[in-house]
Amino acid sequence: MQTTKEIHAFRRTAEIFTSGAKTLPQQYFVSPEIFAEEQKRIFAGQWVLVGHHSDIAKPGDYFVADVGPPSPDSGVAKESLIIVHDKNGKVHSFYNVCRHRGTRLCEEENGHLSAAIQCPYHAWTYGLDGRLIGAPHMDEVAGFDKADYSLHTANLALWEGFVFVNLADAPTPLENVFAPLAGKFSHWNLPQLRSAKRIEYDVRANWKLIFENYSECYHCPGVHPALSKLTPYDAAQNDLADGPFLGGFMPITKGHSLTMSGNTCALPVGDISAEDFHRVFYYSIFPNMLLSLHPDYVMVHQLWPKSPERTLILCDWFFHPEAFGRENFHPDDAIEFWDMTNRQDWHVCELSQQGVASRTYKPGPYSPRENIPAAWDREYLRQMH
Repeated sequence: MQTTKEIHAFRRTAEIFTSGAKTLPQQYFVSPEIFAEEQKRIFAGQWVLVGHHSDIAKPGDYFVADVGPPSPDSGVAKESLIIVHDKNGKVHSFYNVCRHRGTRLCEEENGHLSAAIQCPYHAWTYGLDGRLIGAPHMDEVAGFDKADYSLHTANLALWEGFVFVNLADAPTPLENVFAPLAGKFSHWNLPQLRSAKRIEYDVRANWKLIFENYSECYHCPGVHPALSKLTPYDAAQNDLADGPFLGGFMPITKGHSLTMSGNTCALPVGDISAEDFHRVFYYSIFPNMLLSLHPDYVMVHQLWPKSPERTLILCDWFFHPEAFGRENFHPDDAIEFWDMTNRQDWHVCELSQQGVASRTYKPGPYSPRENIPAAWDREYLRQMH
């Protein structure tokens, strides 16, 4: 429950946005209390991205996702989830907790299970569909029924091949939440793509600064000279400008891709039109996904807030499955370009975090080229209310 003081603080911030778009007040970037509230309301109560179907391509493949707040201060426990592909082709999300005495079942971040999930403590064994199929000596317990002790499930849904989970008791179905995006990205072939590389970044900045940075190119001429040579910073056209899904495209003016060479590095990822073959699309999907669509690859960032001043970012580069192994497949051309660009972004975000923490910081006005960050802030405040 929010206190009266917190409610008034949120309302005062909302009033700032009705009178003129300004950056968020300081407390939203440094307050442990607001961070805990974000974890409870947003990361433990909404659909969050945890991976892609290609991460668990074969029956028995699994990965573990940690979802929820990183500390008990939020009043909601951090949860470990097992995301597993069963032998019938279905993807499940189970709490990583044995039904016997609560032992953590899977210790590795990812792997392959031949046929079952077995507790390392007392060998209770579960099918890949979560059913308890083995419990040594429990047949000696009167009234014990294995059917009563299946693994606890967490809400899971797929969108364009990406895996989302939700810890809420009865969340709005993901297909309803994502209805505004229905069919929008189908020609990009997203469910069939495969990741060629993942890089983890530990950024000393609040997660909201990462979203705000991603959502504008006002900073590009000074921060990203290589990027600015390939795409003009002032040519963005946004088709989603309000709500949880924001973004649009920018033209590619040199070559056909955003790479170190400026040239394409792989097969087209999908049925890309001639017009879109000279564009890069950037979308933020609230609360933890950044989707960057290029003609020959797709880059996806997952954001996981660790504290008010720290964010873990997982960045994947996806390519057409038929691109792998071809002579003209040069994924490093794209990966090196964006690893460089990412690090430039994270550096200025860390500088922003340091400055926002100053006693002299006050909300500043957004420029006309920062309408998407302002829209993102509005959506964030709506979700927090």
